[in-house]
Amino acid sequence: MSHARSTRRRLAASVIAVFAIVALFSVRLAELQFVRAEDLNEASDQKRVFSLVDYGIRGDIVDTNGVVLADSVERYNITASPKNIDAEGYDYFRDGEKVHVPLEQWLAELGEITGQKPQQIYDIIAAALAKDPESDFVYIKKNVKLGVLKAVRELKLPGIYDEYVPSRTYPNGQVAGNLVGFIGTDGPQAGLEIAQDDCLRSRNGTSTVELSADSVQLPGTEVVTRKARDGGDIRLTIDSNLEWYAQQALAEQGESLGAEWGTAMVVEVKTGKIRAAADWPTVDPNDPGGADRSALGARLFSSPYEPGSTVKAATIASYIDAGVITPTTKVTAVGRYTKGLPAGSYISDAWAHDDLHYTTAGVLMNSSNTGIAALTEKLPSKTARHDYLKAFGMGEPTGVDFYGESSGSLIPADQLDSITNITQQFGQGMTATSAQVAGIFQTLGNGGVKIPLSLVEGCENADGTTTQVPSGKGTRVVSEYAADSTVQMMETVVSTGFLGPILQVPGYRIGAKTGTAEVAENGRYGAERIVSVAGLVPAEDPEYAIVVTFAKPDTIKTSAAAAPTFNQIMKQVIKTFRITPSTKPAPDLQLEW
Repeated sequence: MSHARSTRRRLAASVIAVFAIVALFSVRLAELQFVRAEDLNEASDQKRVFSLVDYGIRGDIVDTNGVVLADSVERYNITASPKNIDAEGYDYFRDGEKVHVPLEQWLAELGEITGQKPQQIYDIIAAALAKDPESDFVYIKKNVKLGVLKAVRELKLPGIYDEYVPSRTYPNGQVAGNLVGFIGTDGPQAGLEIAQDDCLRSRNGTSTVELSADSVQLPGTEVVTRKARDGGDIRLTIDSNLEWYAQQALAEQGESLGAEWGTAMVVEVKTGKIRAAADWPTVDPNDPGGADRSALGARLFSSPYEPGSTVKAATIASYIDAGVITPTTKVTAVGRYTKGLPAGSYISDAWAHDDLHYTTAGVLMNSSNTGIAALTEKLPSKTARHDYLKAFGMGEPTGVDFYGESSGSLIPADQLDSITNITQQFGQGMTATSAQVAGIFQTLGNGGVKIPLSLVEGCENADGTTTQVPSGKGTRVVSEYAADSTVQMMETVVSTGFLGPILQVPGYRIGAKTGTAEVAENGRYGAERIVSVAGLVPAEDPEYAIVVTFAKPDTIKTSAAAAPTFNQIMKQVIKTFRITPSTKPAPDLQLEW
């Protein structure tokens, strides 16, 4: 009897214990399902959900004909999840058999593809885990090509992933490299890449994927959380073939002259569109580190200089517009001009001479400084003379508004001393960029109407719309008569001047103006020169303005140094745009009296 009661007690105790255990598990299950369910689910998701970046593609930069100057190419980063890499290695099925691959072996297989030593890869993973034992992301190899990516994927290594990274390339190298700029590790660094970044820039998207227990992406689990957006394309006004030709011509002559640098610009007169804007030396955006720092930008826009006698064309057009002179106005060009200047100061020409009797046309053709000084007496107002130069674009940035562009310098009328009051009228005592000088000749060629220079035709957005289209709205600077008369006088530089045989192109009327400017160093003019030739073709109805400049040549220190390159580029412009030969002869202007 006693034994039966003992058995019943033990059975009751066991039942009670079982019920207690079940109750405990029920309470724990309820806690997991209802009290901590949200936290646990979130923690679970964090362990098996992997975030990805969906890369938008940066827009292209193309020339006016669609030739690609900058584009994005496919590159990939090989990444890893250090916490999911087993130090013991992995088991694989290869050729139908299960094989164990130690960590050392798959590190070697991966390294053989990426070009890394196994120890390098191991150190990357170990360093990440040392910093954070739960590290879920580290770069193994950046910017690999598609072939490398495919080979890595074929290994099917757990914990190894990849991401798409658009990279920048410049298929035409140095062609327009000064304009396009380049991308560095910190983003856009120069030129249009930075100036037009708002258009070109893409927006990356994000998505998530779920991973299996062995860190392999589960098919069909990708969720896009933000859609990527591609950047817009920038279409330039530049003709890349003409740009290449101008760069080659500059380099050949610049090296021959021993010059410090050279620039060449071609502008479509009726529209203000820049068809070529070449610098020498220049930069290859694929290798910006291989260029001198001074060549990383565009000197055409950023490096002002005293332009010298090319400004005389604007000065004479201004005086004609003001009604104070005509092409036949008689001028006495003295050997030394001293009127109104401080004692001991004078203005002279590049050659010694006694009094010369020129017409306005003769002053321009012979590029006489003292002749210009005499003409300033016809328009004595400092303000009027200053305002004309400003209207031609001196002292202000061009319509291009290029990154790093300089406005040059034009001294205000009320701050002009008695010498600069005159020298500014022939391009000394002021500074301008090659682009600003090109703007002068665009205005003269366009009948006195200045069209803002443009380098970008527009931003072609990913949605098919085009924005940032230049207005092309012109501003009258001088009368059509003043502009046309000045262009006709410029023709005498080619037909009669000492550089005529170099500048002439058979069958075409060309107007040109030479410039040889002294270079100020340490507050004084020395032996260095900046030499230029600027002009228009065809002179009877100008279509293109061309400006060529060389700085500090060693061998030829006059505008004769720039004349051959001007002629080469002029001929190429004629061929490129199929300019019709002239049918009427140039007027025979009186040069002396």
